[in-house]
Amino acid sequence: MSGPIPLEPDDGRDDTLSLRLADGTSSAESETTLALRLPRTGHVGRRSRTDGPVDRLAAELAERIGPAVHAYEVAALLESEGLTGERIQRQYGHPDLFSLAEDLFRKVPRSFPEPPSPPDPWVPDHVRCALRGALFALPALAYLLVPPLPHGGRETQGLIAAALFSWAWGQALGHRTHLRLAVGRREAGRALLAGAPTGALLASAVGAAVAGTGPAALFAAAQSCYLAAAGVLLVLGRERVLLATLAPVAAGAAALPWWEPGPPVRTGLPLLTLALAAAAAGHAVRETLKAPPVPDVRRPPPLRTSLPYGLFGLAAGVLVLWVGRGHTLAVVVLTVSMGPAEWLLYRYRGLSVAALRAATTPRGFRLRSAAVLTVCLTAYVLPLIPGALLTGADPLPLVALGATLWTALLLQAFGIGLPPALICCAVAAGLTAAHLLDAPPDPLTLALSCGAAAAVLIGCALWLLGRPTAHA
Repeated sequence: MSGPIPLEPDDGRDDTLSLRLADGTSSAESETTLALRLPRTGHVGRRSRTDGPVDRLAAELAERIGPAVHAYEVAALLESEGLTGERIQRQYGHPDLFSLAEDLFRKVPRSFPEPPSPPDPWVPDHVRCALRGALFALPALAYLLVPPLPHGGRETQGLIAAALFSWAWGQALGHRTHLRLAVGRREAGRALLAGAPTGALLASAVGAAVAGTGPAALFAAAQSCYLAAAGVLLVLGRERVLLATLAPVAAGAAALPWWEPGPPVRTGLPLLTLALAAAAAGHAVRETLKAPPVPDVRRPPPLRTSLPYGLFGLAAGVLVLWVGRGHTLAVVVLTVSMGPAEWLLYRYRGLSVAALRAATTPRGFRLRSAAVLTVCLTAYVLPLIPGALLTGADPLPLVALGATLWTALLLQAFGIGLPPALICCAVAAGLTAAHLLDAPPDPLTLALSCGAAAAVLIGCALWLLGRPTAHA
């Protein structure tokens, strides 16, 4: 359609002017046609001499005049357009600005556009998520520097037992600290001050009890102290500081292909990293304790509220051991993927909030929520396939375990801790029992077990997180 649209008055029974389209249809027959409501200036069907210029001005400013709730807002708009009193009298035939504003306010129908969408409250920190994936994997470089331990002996079992205990304790302490962070930084610092050293001592005792006395017990103690310090820095958001403390170990491991540093350097570099991490953790806790106390603090929740998170940490560690048995590099792939996993957890929450705003019915939101879960979970597990193939591991167990862990972490992010803990503990206990009965699980058994756990957890996520109230 080209050219101006002529304005034709109707039969005079109303003060609405119909817009006649080129094909002959009227505005009453077209929902997209704007009807301009003109004030009566004389007898029915008679126009004032100012209708033409004013109508054109109303058409030009219709989108900006429509949301106005008072003629004064239109007057402010006209002032911002630079209309002077002389021009208003000469061009539009009105005595002043307010008279023209009232005329335009009557002509343009009210239209209230949807407010702009608020910013996404769950935008992930890309650098932080990438650093976390690296920080979970880099400590393994210390095992390249220290003298190797007998494979499958008590020494290795002691390190594994201490690591599992540290993992479980760290998960529970992390949950407890986040609960206290919601109250204040000082309260979170007090939780870390009491929990981190205690966890390191208990993990060291577990490692010594399994490995016996000797270098393995000392190594287990150093490992436990580092994991406790690293947990403190990660909970308090000091990822860059923790990365700096790992520089000695990373540099030493990178030089091994070209240089043999000797026993003193091999032992000194991990100890230097441990000292730096412990010092950084102590400084971070001290800074939190300088924060002013929060008045009228409620009594903290009982310790048992963090127990499911600790049980999940223990079960996750056992499952990783079984899936990575004989394929250490596959465990590294899974460890590095924890950075993208955290990023996708943020994206799930942001996309779910967007789905909640777009959905108009509970069923519609449930469908959108299922689509968001499918996209995020698929985006996490698909890169695990080439990672497993590159390391020579069977991709099915690794993908199944990845789906289990990510979905469990998703539920925990919404404060749902017990179902993931029970499901993962049941699978880990079953696989361990099969090993104790001299029937070590094969890759197919691992894939089916972890796949069943992932299916149950996905069902829980669809049911519990498919409700609008979970994201409100």
